Amino acid sequence: MKKVRSSEIKRSTYETDISVKIDVDGTGRSAIDTGVGFLDHMLALFSKHGIMDLEVKAAGDVNVDYHHTVEDIGISLGKCLAEALRDKNGLRRYGTCFLPMDEALAMVCVDISGRPFLVFDCGIPAQKVGEFDTELVEEFFRAVAFNAGLTLHIKLMYGSNSHHIIEAVFKAFGRALREAASFDERVEGPMTTKGVI
Repeated sequence: MKKVRSSEIKRSTYETDISVKIDVDGTGRSAIDTGVGFLDHMLALFSKHGIMDLEVKAAGDVNVDYHHTVEDIGISLGKCLAEALRDKNGLRRYGTCFLPMDEALAMVCVDISGRPFLVFDCGIPAQKVGEFDTELVEEFFRAVAFNAGLTLHIKLMYGSNSHHIIEAVFKAFGRALREAASFDERVEGPMTTKGVI
């Protein structure tokens, strides 16, 4: 019998109103409407390359800036992933992707560890891509990692175009997470000598 690995969360604060739905074993379909066009594009890429179905609907105080909306979407996505991946039996657990995007090369390594940690070593040269503050990329991934219980390492190997760099990171995250969340029939229980993750 196939495990159902999906989750849905709604999160409302004085700053944002967010709903996120994910199916880890989907086909890469997405329906994204966050009010932050660049983030919509990046989340669609994550969904496609992770082969996960993703729905995100957000309304936030974007009249202030995008910070609250981006961070709260990261929190909500992380909580959804934690719920969908709560049964870690048989998972590969680790995933790594080196992904080129024209002149940029990004590396993402993920461990579905239950121990949240983020290393973000990306020197994104521009402060903005369109209206999007590029410093929010790190905030987004910190929120995802700490709410999903992921150990997440993101490193820019090289690159000069900020759009390409960020796009490579989101695609690589999808692919690395897909690998980590996939099953290995030889793995009995969780992939750890401790007996529990």
